[in-house]
Amino acid sequence: MRVKSLVVPLVLAVAVVTLPARGDGDPPPAAPAAWSAEPTTPGDATTPAGTATPSGSPSASARPSRTPSPAAKPTRSPAPAFRAGNPDGRAAVPAEARAVDTSRPTRTVGRGTPASCTSDAVVRAVAAGGIITFDCGPAPVTIRMTATAKVRNANGPQVVLDGGGKVTLSGGGQRRILYMNTCDQAQGWTTSHCQNQDHPRLTVQNLTFTGGNSTGDRAEGGGGGAIFVRGGRLKVVNSRFVDNRCDRTGPDLGGAAIRVLSQYDNQPVYVVRSTFTGGVCANGAALSSIGVSWTVLNSLFTGNRAVGNGANPARSGTPGGGSGGAIYCDGNTFRLRIAGSVIRDNKATEGGGAIFFVSNDRTGTLKIENSTLRNNPSQGFETKGLPGIFFLGASATLP
Repeated sequence: MRVKSLVVPLVLAVAVVTLPARGDGDPPPAAPAAWSAEPTTPGDATTPAGTATPSGSPSASARPSRTPSPAAKPTRSPAPAFRAGNPDGRAAVPAEARAVDTSRPTRTVGRGTPASCTSDAVVRAVAAGGIITFDCGPAPVTIRMTATAKVRNANGPQVVLDGGGKVTLSGGGQRRILYMNTCDQAQGWTTSHCQNQDHPRLTVQNLTFTGGNSTGDRAEGGGGGAIFVRGGRLKVVNSRFVDNRCDRTGPDLGGAAIRVLSQYDNQPVYVVRSTFTGGVCANGAALSSIGVSWTVLNSLFTGNRAVGNGANPARSGTPGGGSGGAIYCDGNTFRLRIAGSVIRDNKATEGGGAIFFVSNDRTGTLKIENSTLRNNPSQGFETKGLPGIFFLGASATLP
């Protein structure tokens, strides 16, 4: 199938359309899939820069006189608040999708200075589990990861990373940043059914992930430039994913920012008030999954590119890929719900400049509410009447 992309704005409301199955471009069947939460307020921060050093440290104030008048008191301009997601999003956020209360952390990375916030400290904290916060001083910092932080499956059941709006974790363009896999024996098997267990429950909040790169790592099919998850549960709240990468070719790998394979009882991955920009991968240059449900609320996807060639299954003589400029979902029974979000200026060299959605057994459902899709060209194919979307499934709730 080849349908020319229509680059026009869509402000999406709610109406149910049952779309017929389309055989062309259909991928082969693929392998398969409540924690307490309270709102937290992110700390003030600016966009970080540098590595394990302060970014935008406040300038020193003039020394006050012995008898200062109110006009002579030193002042400090407040740093702009850390911002992520779609500021105009109004989708209701269920309790289990909200940020975790981190007022009583299990452990803290850093001792009040940028130099104390190291890659080794992050790796150790993630392996130990629990609620993790950062104390890197008053200014925003970037921690350049020299190794991937890996969740130990027995150390939980809850693993929370809260950057307070001041911390960036950087892969330096060389490595994946964060990894959880309940079926990876090296991280410990904790049940006899690793692919469907309710722990660990990983939450990342008030953090920036940048420069993650899983290129060349094809374990579990590859992908997941910033974060790779298989099993347990994943939640992302008020976080930013900037300029992450994974392999540029391959028919089914993806997720320059996040790749997820299976979640407990097919409960959704929650992505709330988060931003994904500048991702590049074969498919799904922001989010990618097989057999996984997602609920995406009040978030922003912009400038992500699926750059593979040959689609899925790969056409003869091609390496495959190129679908899902922002989001790539494949598998059998799963759900994708997007509400209060903006998906714009993403691109796919094959299908679905914004969203590629294929339910192999045609049981999957897509629901988009009160969201805007704009200028998401599909250079190869998309579903007629749905600019930027390629859909195969049971039903799509769309305009």
